Amino acid sequence: MSRPPLPPFTPETAAQKVRMAEDGWNTRDPARVALAYTSDSRWRNRSEFLQGREAIEAFLRRKWAREVDYRLIKELWAFGENRIAVRFAYEWHDDSGQWFRSYGNENWEFDEQGLMRLRIASINDAPITAAERRYHWAAGPRPADHPALSDLGF
Repeated sequence: MSRPPLPPFTPETAAQKVRMAEDGWNTRDPARVALAYTSDSRWRNRSEFLQGREAIEAFLRRKWAREVDYRLIKELWAFGENRIAVRFAYEWHDDSGQWFRSYGNENWEFDEQGLMRLRIASINDAPITAAERRYHWAAGPRPADHPALSDLGF
C-alpha cells in the first residue's frame, strides 16, 4: 500500500502530508487514521508507548471517546528526506464540559511507501473556557479558509 506524497519530501509535499494528516485526524475515525501508519509503526504519545496498527486504532478509539468535540490544526515545522516535524493545537472538552486546548509537537518518520513508521508526540493540556475557544467549524476537516496556527497566534 502506498500513501502519497512519498519521500523524499519537498516544502510542498511536506505541507501536503501535514494537511492530509490533520484532515484524517479530524474525521475521528480510528480505522481510517490507522491506515496511514505501517503495520508495525511505533509511537510515543505523551507517556504511552504503542506499536502496530491495532494498538494505534485502540488508542485512538479511547482518545476520541474521552476528547469530545475534538478539532485539530497541524502546522509544518521542519522536514528532511523522510522525516517531518509538526506543531499542533487541538480543542476538546471532557464529559463534564470542561474545555481544553492541547498543544504539542510531533516528529514523524516515513517508509518509502509514505506510511508513518515512527511518531513521537509531546503534548500539554491547558484548560480554557468555552469563550476562549478558537475552533468553531463543524465536525470534520478544517475549512480551507479557517486560520492556521500561526494566524491564530498559537
